[in-house]
Amino acid sequence: MATVIDRDEETLLVSDESPILQSPKTKSHTKDVHILSLAFLLIFLAYGAAQNLQSTLNTEEDLGTTSLGILYLSFTFFSVIASLVVRNLGSKNALIIGTSGYCLYVAANLKPNWYTLVPASLYLGFCASIIWVGQGTYLTSTARSHATDYELHEGAVIGNFNGEFWAVYALHQFIGNLITFALLSDGQAGSTNGTTLLFIVFLFVMSFGAILMCFLSKRAGNSKGENELLGADAGLYASLKSLSRSLTSALSDVRMLLIIPLIAYSGLQQAFVWAEFTKYVVTPAIGVSGVGSSMAAYGAFDGICSLVAGRLTSGLTTITSIVSFGAFVQAIVLVLLLLNFSITSGWLGTLYILLLAALLGIGDGVLMTQLNALLGMLFKHDTEGAFAQLKIWQSATIAIVFFLAPHVSFQAVVVITLVSLCLAFGSFLWLALKVAKSSPSSTSE
Repeated sequence: MATVIDRDEETLLVSDESPILQSPKTKSHTKDVHILSLAFLLIFLAYGAAQNLQSTLNTEEDLGTTSLGILYLSFTFFSVIASLVVRNLGSKNALIIGTSGYCLYVAANLKPNWYTLVPASLYLGFCASIIWVGQGTYLTSTARSHATDYELHEGAVIGNFNGEFWAVYALHQFIGNLITFALLSDGQAGSTNGTTLLFIVFLFVMSFGAILMCFLSKRAGNSKGENELLGADAGLYASLKSLSRSLTSALSDVRMLLIIPLIAYSGLQQAFVWAEFTKYVVTPAIGVSGVGSSMAAYGAFDGICSLVAGRLTSGLTTITSIVSFGAFVQAIVLVLLLLNFSITSGWLGTLYILLLAALLGIGDGVLMTQLNALLGMLFKHDTEGAFAQLKIWQSATIAIVFFLAPHVSFQAVVVITLVSLCLAFGSFLWLALKVAKSSPSSTSE
């Protein structure tokens, strides 16, 4: 026999032999993941495509790559205080405010010069820091709430939620670059037609993403102890003290120190694709308009791999296996580029470029899902601080690449990337062995 209980905000169906079957509260967890994923897709399909074009469109005095270097340098600086900002704003408000920087940056590309792109890049650095720390905090909090409400394995839920988010997010490269491919065309004397229309379309799409953020449910921060300590009326000194404690605590943790090389590599490989691969591999082979199709392939395989990797994630053992696969795939691409292997004949040459882009996308999908899942599992006591470290090291590495890339040969960048991959993977394996020894049960889950 079932009994229906009506309340002000929910209707529960209760059985004499079973617990509550339905509740809007538990349903909202997956709904929030869907909304968050779609909002990021709409915002980043515009920003990602604009970023991919910087090294090929805004080439005068290296304006494009320099502005991106400034952006990620600003991102690095503000990531230091991002956890404090998110903790005080709340993850939902941080996500909403963060969208404004991306809209401004795309708008600046309608009239790109040093007076528009540089200020927009500086502001976007701040917005990017809070939107990404807010994303990691919000998604992990949602996964934990879902696991608690349904009595599920927390690691598996975190992996599934991250898999869905990063799969949908990765589609921004596919969709955004297909739009680029459709609207841009190679003009005479190396010019490109259709850029104004492209960025107007992107601004329109981003507006919907910003609106979607407003429909997310509000969630309490993960660092409840920190929030209680700070209190509603805590002063600036107490806030900064809490921030300092959070950052130093993370850096004094051997597990974080062993993850940092892989975090740094994840940023390095993204910057390599955005700044070097599109400029020195794609453009010479299939033109500026071909950047859209190659990055669409990159995004498609990034998304597919993110979804599959997220579904397979259940604990440290699966994370180790998946990261090993991703590292191997990217190593193949880097070795091929280092050996200068290429196919120049017609459609086979184009197909080869698309294959390289797809393999790089697979590696990126693995790194993004597994790093986020790993941080969520290992640093439950301070999720904001852990995701702040993720963005600090990623953005710092990306900034370095954008600043140094114009002054270093392509082959040198490939060598640096390959060596970094080997070092990062070795450090990650050390971490896996260390965690497995300290908590054997994690390896079997």
